[in-house]
Amino acid sequence: MRYCPTDGLHFAPSEANGTVLPVKLHYHLIAQIISSLRDVFVDRRYADKVVEFAFKRHPKWGSRDRRLFAEAIYEIVRHWRWYWHLAGLPDSEHNHPELLTPEKLWHVWSAYWIMAENELPFFDEVNGVRRASIIERSKQEVSPALRHSIPDWMEARLGRELGASWPAIRETLNKPADVYLRVNTLKTERRSLKTRLSQDGFTTETLKEIPTALHMRQRYNVFGMAAFKEGMFEVQDASSQCVAPFLQVEPGMKVVDACAGAGGKTLHLGALMQNKGKIIALDVHDWKLTELRRRAARAGVDVAETRVIEGTKTLKRLAGYADRLLLDVPCSGLGVLRRNPDAKWKLSNEEIDRLIIEQQDILTRYSALVKPGGKMVYATCSILPGENELQVQKFLAAHGDQWTLEEELKINPAETGHDGFYAARLLRKPAAPTPPPVVEAQEAPVEAPAQEA
Repeated sequence: MRYCPTDGLHFAPSEANGTVLPVKLHYHLIAQIISSLRDVFVDRRYADKVVEFAFKRHPKWGSRDRRLFAEAIYEIVRHWRWYWHLAGLPDSEHNHPELLTPEKLWHVWSAYWIMAENELPFFDEVNGVRRASIIERSKQEVSPALRHSIPDWMEARLGRELGASWPAIRETLNKPADVYLRVNTLKTERRSLKTRLSQDGFTTETLKEIPTALHMRQRYNVFGMAAFKEGMFEVQDASSQCVAPFLQVEPGMKVVDACAGAGGKTLHLGALMQNKGKIIALDVHDWKLTELRRRAARAGVDVAETRVIEGTKTLKRLAGYADRLLLDVPCSGLGVLRRNPDAKWKLSNEEIDRLIIEQQDILTRYSALVKPGGKMVYATCSILPGENELQVQKFLAAHGDQWTLEEELKINPAETGHDGFYAARLLRKPAAPTPPPVVEAQEAPVEAPAQEA
């Protein structure tokens, strides 16, 4: 963009004919970006919730302002350490909320804006920023962790656990995530939904390997679509759509989704079961189950029953109940950093170690819900072997007399372009047949000798 000092307008080339059209860069919009970045890095709020809150606070923003705001937040959060460095700030302070000031936030935003090949506006807050200094720093040789905006501890851990595959995965996880829809087969089928969206002006692509998935080619608030409000689809990454079918459910089964959350996979299971059978959706947070019930009503899933986990008694009541059990356990979320880039700055080695202990505890205790001959899927949206296959190996080492591993699913984001996921399907061995009772043979009675007359 070129800056016109006479009227305070920025200029960008028109997509139609390359002519220059004026586009205002309003101060209040950039000030909201600065305030929202503080919410993410100081108040430790989730970036998606921060963006959602800002949109509600500014209902008069047009599509251009909303797009500019959201892109700035996500790109700065995703590349925070890099832009911090370009702003000339000490790298050792990039993840210390107590040292973050509005002045530093303005400088970080300036680095982002300049690297996007824009001219800085004439705002007092950026008067001290020197474009040439930022460009010069961008040419300096720095560590891979700094250049790719990864905390040092994370770079070390993932490099150690993933080896030669980590650099390509790291590159992929720093890209914005695409939007995928899961067709709700209880209400429509993929071809019909694709046609309807096309009639509404939206281009989608099918994925051959995932029969319920549609890839959105445009950025749009899909939650405002009539088709969404009618329950025709859910927003769900292509990788996540592979988990429910991996459980091999059938209509009429008794299924437990033990870490259901807001119910994305519960709804998918209901569709796969054709609304026949029963799904018990468990979670420790009632507010998540409230959201699940709302989503189930929209999707037309009426076989799902929600229950809050209230200690061990909840599990005891369900012991040996399930034909199928889904354990989509709490995890680091390292496979979905494209969608949740702020997780890089909230996670720690200690938190991952705590999660690994919790995962093994859930796997061990909740496996009792599966009846003999039933199946269980252990799943994460992590790419760490320590949260994935090593957990399953540890479980089988302790419980191999009851369980066998049927199949593993590993989704590498660098190879697929989708989120990183892991799933393992395990079979609980059928109960040994009860041998018939042993009846002791009784001796035939000895007849008394005949009496002579």
